[in-house]
Amino acid sequence: MKTIPMPRSRFLVVKCPKCGNEQIVFNKAATRVKCLTCGETLAIPTGGKAKILGKVVETLT
Repeated sequence: MKTIPMPRSRFLVVKCPKCGNEQIVFNKAATRVKCLTCGETLAIPTGGKAKILGKVVETLT
């Protein structure tokens, strides 16, 4: 029986530093992620893991 490795990527709940809105963001985002409420950038792609600009509130599995 073969085992399947656990994925290294996660979804994060990120709090916007400008308006306080909490939004779900993929930690390996390939495009800029903006807050749905105020438009502030929450994540910037870096070629691997995204640079998260807000506060990470929770990691979803």
